[in-house]
Amino acid sequence: MSVISINNISKRFGTTQAVDQLSFDVQSGEIFGLLGPNGAGKTTCIRMILDIFEPDSGDIQVMGGPMTDEKKNHIGYLPEERGLYQDISLGRCLTFLATLKGMPEKLVEAKLVDYLKLFDLYEVRDKKVKELSKGMQQKAQLIATLIHDPELVIIDEPFAALDPINTQMVKDILEEKRDEGKAIIMSTHQMNQVEELCDRILLIDHGHSVLYGTLQEIQSQFTSQDILVSALAPLPESIDGVASFRQVNGRDLLVLSEGAQPNQVLKQLINQGVEITAFEIAVPSLNEIFIQVVQQQAERQNG
Repeated sequence: MSVISINNISKRFGTTQAVDQLSFDVQSGEIFGLLGPNGAGKTTCIRMILDIFEPDSGDIQVMGGPMTDEKKNHIGYLPEERGLYQDISLGRCLTFLATLKGMPEKLVEAKLVDYLKLFDLYEVRDKKVKELSKGMQQKAQLIATLIHDPELVIIDEPFAALDPINTQMVKDILEEKRDEGKAIIMSTHQMNQVEELCDRILLIDHGHSVLYGTLQEIQSQFTSQDILVSALAPLPESIDGVASFRQVNGRDLLVLSEGAQPNQVLKQLINQGVEITAFEIAVPSLNEIFIQVVQQQAERQNG
């Protein structure tokens, strides 16, 4: 089921075309990665989904129709610019933000204790927000985003300022929300987190869709015939069908000659008595794809 359906939306600010004919959908029960370099149009797109900005053209459907105030109560939003009130206590701040989403204060009190303990913030609940570390404030903002059990979660750089333990905890929570059927849009520059969490991704640049689909679909577009090999001893200096090879993270990356086939190389290595522990087609990381595609787009823009 599509929680968000976007059809050919565009938005211009003066002479800047922030979003240009963009279309995509977000399904319930998935984590959707909204990616792109700085200034690509991600935040503008999110603000149009939330009805903060109105698109110049195109159509946005959220939960089956146009955005309403009632629907906003079923959305959790972690913006790039954090929005905690700094001069009041953490507990009071989070209680107030939860009530803005329509939660009765008594229900907030019951759920907030559990969330504060989960995020290891219970002992600092009476401190002013401004007295907390950046990591603590990030965790507090995540509580404000999730406490009302939203159907749609939109999070911008959710792992900022978090240590590895808290990063893993947030990842676990996001996966639990997905498994409950929630729709999650995640915008981040941490491509390793995208690879681990996202079911589908959209990469935009200068407001245009550049890549859209599952990680596997996108990686398959960039997969070469190069091979990654792990062996118990150094590989022979000359291998038929291999133009060159180099070390990559402790393994040998074999660049095949034109027309050479991986299975032919594997057979040759086995025949030469090479003890192989791993042999696989080299799949580019999402970070490598991101850099390659954005650089290509920049060359087209400047060319």
